[in-house]
Amino acid sequence: MPIRFDAADAHWRVAPLPVFSPDQKDWLTRGGSLTAHLRTLGAVTVRVTREAVDLPFDDEYTALAIAPRTPVWVREVVLSVDGKPFVAAHSIVPLAASTGVWLAMRRLRTRPLAELLYSDSSVSRSSLVSRRLTARHPLHRLALREMGDARIHALLARRSVFERYGEPLMVTEVMLPALWTRLAMRDYKHAAAQPVPRDHGQALDHTASRADVNAKRVGKHIEAR
Repeated sequence: MPIRFDAADAHWRVAPLPVFSPDQKDWLTRGGSLTAHLRTLGAVTVRVTREAVDLPFDDEYTALAIAPRTPVWVREVVLSVDGKPFVAAHSIVPLAASTGVWLAMRRLRTRPLAELLYSDSSVSRSSLVSRRLTARHPLHRLALREMGDARIHALLARRSVFERYGEPLMVTEVMLPALWTRLAMRDYKHAAAQPVPRDHGQALDHTASRADVNAKRVGKHIEAR
């Protein structure tokens, strides 16, 4: 189903930057429910950190096709895997739509937004776009609160717009360092579990040593004769 909203702009791009790792490119462009993808890594919990009326960020109102100071309903949550924060999510919807078409968003409590978005055939989704966030972006500060580590200078995030009966809802997901660490560990364990091909052209060290000993014994036996 076509959608009239576009989450992309000069900074938010459909194609991840070439410098991103394969895991980063994969998770920044994965379709479907991010919560479902996180469940493949462990037990997922949702913690609501803020629900309030606010104004959109400078790079948000265009994606929703609203005026800069149009009030929006904001929902912010942290998705943790096995107790560790992996994603800080920031969702906004025009305030009027939050009491109409998107009223269910206000009633989620600790349930993931995915339950609302992927169970309704009337919901369409824009392309996923991503970017690197630095300290200048308010979402970077939001994520730092959850990590408690001000040394993280850049974070990766993705976003997309969902449309239902003409009304937009934008979800931005900031990937936290713990996610990339878990994926790197998984990749390492997977690689370590693969059998190492044996080079049949070279003898193993202990075999070579035994062969040398046997050769010396044979040589001494011949000399004795």
